[in-house]
Amino acid sequence: MAARKKTTRKKATTPKKTATRKKSTRKKATTPKKTATRKKSTRKKSTRKYGAKAGKKVKKSMEEMKKGKLRSGRSGKKVTSRKQAVAIGLSEARKSGAKVPPKKTS
Repeated sequence: MAARKKTTRKKATTPKKTATRKKSTRKKATTPKKTATRKKSTRKKSTRKYGAKAGKKVKKSMEEMKKGKLRSGRSGKKVTSRKQAVAIGLSEARKSGAKVPPKKTS
């Protein structure tokens, strides 16, 4: 007779339960926590820097520049730069009393 080979089956393992500890009533000596303090900004709430009238003046000067009709003040040369067209528009807006911040001086 041939000897039969015994097969062993692995038991299904269940997760072991950990012993629960009682919470101690004694308080730990802790150092006071440092809380991050933010500096309050001194800046005002954002308000519009340029008025609607200023926007219209800049738009008008840009359209003139695109058509090739915008000329610079003293020399009378044709304006081809976007920045220059915006500067001319803002300058006109300042003269007419629109809400525009003053020019930056160096």
